[in-house]
Amino acid sequence: MPPEDDAQLGLRERKKRETRTALSQATIRLCIERGWDNVTVEDVAAAANLSVRTFRNYFSSKAEAIAASHLERMLRIADSLRTQPVTEPLWDSIVHAVQAEFAPGGETGEPSPHDQRWRDGLRLMLAEPALQGEVVKVSAAAEEELAKAIAERTGTDVTRDVYPKLVAAVVGAGSAVAVEYCLRADPPVPLTPVLREVFDRIATGLAT
Repeated sequence: MPPEDDAQLGLRERKKRETRTALSQATIRLCIERGWDNVTVEDVAAAANLSVRTFRNYFSSKAEAIAASHLERMLRIADSLRTQPVTEPLWDSIVHAVQAEFAPGGETGEPSPHDQRWRDGLRLMLAEPALQGEVVKVSAAAEEELAKAIAERTGTDVTRDVYPKLVAAVVGAGSAVAVEYCLRADPPVPLTPVLREVFDRIATGLAT
């Protein structure tokens, strides 16, 4: 394939990824603000300045659209691991990548009233059975991609060695625990220090 065709293909894939992200983020925002039952596909398409047909080309439901954001975030973590210096300890690279995706603003201050409303809406949204099923599916796909990146980084074989799959599963579980903890904490706590504590404990072998 000529280089210009490669470039064109890369541009198309990037635009598709951007469209998926725009639809996913619009679905999340509306469902948190209005409540799950008060958001339609038509609402999401309008909020993303796209057509309902475009939404249907990418997703079969609101739940699938929302879960896509989790997959995209984990794919970016995998991409980040591939670009980090190989001289950096693996768990340091993982912590940096996870924090960059889950708490990009370096959440360190006290949550504002808006943040609390957002947490409340997010808790209600995540309790939807349809969404929980989609999250399970994309989590499996995310772990597979993350395991591939860890295998490349550590010189292991993702098809034969336990290590890359184990680390990928632990990263997914640790991230989920940190987010769940922060969503339910009363009073609210910022995510960044909780993520740091979770992965510090994992890196030390979960010592008591």
